[in-house]
Amino acid sequence: MTTPRDYLERVIRVDHAGEYGAKRIYQGQLAVLRGTKYEPIIQHMQDQEEVHLKHFSALVGSRRVRPTALLPLWHVAGFLLGAATAAMGHRAAMACTVAVEEAIDEHYAAQEAALGDDEAPLRADIARFRAEELEHRDTGLEHEAELTPGYRALSAVIKAGCKVAIRVSERV
Repeated sequence: MTTPRDYLERVIRVDHAGEYGAKRIYQGQLAVLRGTKYEPIIQHMQDQEEVHLKHFSALVGSRRVRPTALLPLWHVAGFLLGAATAAMGHRAAMACTVAVEEAIDEHYAAQEAALGDDEAPLRADIARFRAEELEHRDTGLEHEAELTPGYRALSAVIKAGCKVAIRVSERV
């Protein structure tokens, strides 16, 4: 049986891991698209992810939550996903952003619904971060993500990978 403390630890652990992975995805995209007109757009999204990551890093410390043991994997995988999609072109980088942010929206919405009034500040932070993730999704759509060749397949693979990463990071 999952206790409220267990659930809270899973929320903080997985959100910390997810924000770390998101930051690495944008770093990978920037490594390829630096110097293009997309650099400031991606930099803005990365800057927001950095704020989210700092928040969850602080919670890991203050709430004494063990971070996922998979951070070294997300370090490499996030960067490679970002760099690989950016190497396919700006549209594919934006398609990656849309897919990731849609998976995160679903994840954050479930957390928002599950957290009680005793965790109102955390619920409010998640709601704010969720709104920014949706802004990132919208940015990706505005920059032609859906025109990526193989968009549906690429999106499905990335979303599936995100969902697996979420499940594993909650526990490991």
